[in-house]
Amino acid sequence: MAMAARRNGLDHIRQSLEASVGKRVKLKASRGRRKVVEAEGILEQTYPKVFVIKVNNASNSVQRLSYSYADVLTATVELFIDDEQLGVAGV
Repeated sequence: MAMAARRNGLDHIRQSLEASVGKRVKLKASRGRRKVVEAEGILEQTYPKVFVIKVNNASNSVQRLSYSYADVLTATVELFIDDEQLGVAGV
């Protein structure tokens, strides 16, 4: 992937997430060695390099997951906002 195309992809993902703060999201993240995390939560905050999702567990505890925009671009994290996939298929 060309550097300019990757940069545009990252900018698009970042802008889409910034516009979606407070919305409900679903994610599927690969943790390696056939381990996959699936979660639903609220997009809580975006930062220059990462974004944070607040997940409520069944035990009423709050967990925060953070990922980089590059994780979405490379499909390490599949992120769905309003049932639309963001990232590889959504760019």
